[in-house]
Amino acid sequence: MAKLLKYMVVHKDPDISWGKIEENWGKLAEVEEATWVRTCFNRKKGVRYCVWMAPTEKVLESIFKELNISYESIMEVEETVPDLWGKKWAEHLKAEETASTKGF
Repeated sequence: MAKLLKYMVVHKDPDISWGKIEENWGKLAEVEEATWVRTCFNRKKGVRYCVWMAPTEKVLESIFKELNISYESIMEVEETVPDLWGKKWAEHLKAEETASTKGF
């Protein structure tokens, strides 16, 4: 299996009904060529930000074309979290150096 990359897909369609969005989510949950991870959305503005794992951007383009789902952009992304930048993470790394159960 090809290495999966993380993508952010932006959908902006304030005119689409909420029922249609939920119908599309049902279809997207069954896709096998890529994995839908999560969606953040603003229902009022009709904007959705979806995180996907896929081998290529083209795979996602093909999925959306086949299901007739519009999108604004598809972009490969990386992710970070606040814990990696705060004092607690540095303390964790220091404790991990001396732990007898490294990696668990």
